[in-house]
Amino acid sequence: MKKRFLVVNVNWLGDVVFSTPVFRAIKEQEPDCHLACLAVPRVKEVLDCCPFLDEVILYDERGKDRGLFPKLRLIWQLRAGKFDAVFLLHRSWTRALLVFLAGIPRRVGYPDKGRWWLLTDRISRSLRLTHRSDQYLKIIEDCGIVVKDRRYELNVDEKARMAVQSILRQYHITDQGRLIVIHPGGNWDLKRWLVVHYHDLISQLVAESYSVILTGAENEQNLAQQIVQDMTSPPIVLTGKISLKETMALMQQAHLVISGDSGPLHLASAVGTRTIGIFGPTRPELTGARGMGEGTVLQRDVGCNRASCYYLDCPDNVCMQAVKPADVLEQVRKFVAA
Repeated sequence: MKKRFLVVNVNWLGDVVFSTPVFRAIKEQEPDCHLACLAVPRVKEVLDCCPFLDEVILYDERGKDRGLFPKLRLIWQLRAGKFDAVFLLHRSWTRALLVFLAGIPRRVGYPDKGRWWLLTDRISRSLRLTHRSDQYLKIIEDCGIVVKDRRYELNVDEKARMAVQSILRQYHITDQGRLIVIHPGGNWDLKRWLVVHYHDLISQLVAESYSVILTGAENEQNLAQQIVQDMTSPPIVLTGKISLKETMALMQQAHLVISGDSGPLHLASAVGTRTIGIFGPTRPELTGARGMGEGTVLQRDVGCNRASCYYLDCPDNVCMQAVKPADVLEQVRKFVAA
């Protein structure tokens, strides 16, 4: 009988991309299995593009699944799925309880937050600092699943690809070898490069006849407008105007994507595009791009003893200021010349 596996995924865009090698490894070892993923709605577009998944089950923990009866309905849905095993990438105690009550016989994960009694297989954390993706892969490796490829990979939706091609025609972009996509946003401000640096970099790129497109979520439109303000030759601003799937398709069409440590940086890497990651308070060893595309990281040692600090009240964000537009421009030229 075909085996049935469930993966309980994490909530953040970049971490969901980090999880995709887990799906590949399971499918390579059990090619005939049914592989499902439980995740929040905001990452569904990414999971829809994962070539190794058979099913996505949505858990809207802050919306329609917030109350008791919706959770009971989800438990019944999981029980009806007759899963043989579940791998919990998410550290949530509630999610561990849900799969316990769903009667899934093998429940594998880290015994965080006192949930050890809900698990049948308790995975010990590595004592070494490892990439976030490796932390997820350890959960399945300790169960005997062999990981042959640690890179993450996503497909591009065909409808989104066609929409992006139409957009490029609309803006008369024909030389994709000189198309650069820049994503200036991030889920917290300290990971964002300075507005003035983006302004100066884009101005120089446009002056050198590159086609530059800004992307981002709807709530980052104000950031994009700050960057392009007073530019004599502004870039194309698609911030908040295209879907996540269309953003992935656009990134695949580009010669290069420039971003801070953010989910879209990893999306670009996953679809095979070259990336320049601008890092400051986070560490590329832990959250650097590991997708199918070639990538480089720009980060400067500023003597701060808060490496990977996550110090949200930092008064000067000196680590991000230390990477200059000239540094990024130099790397752009290397990639284009390669």
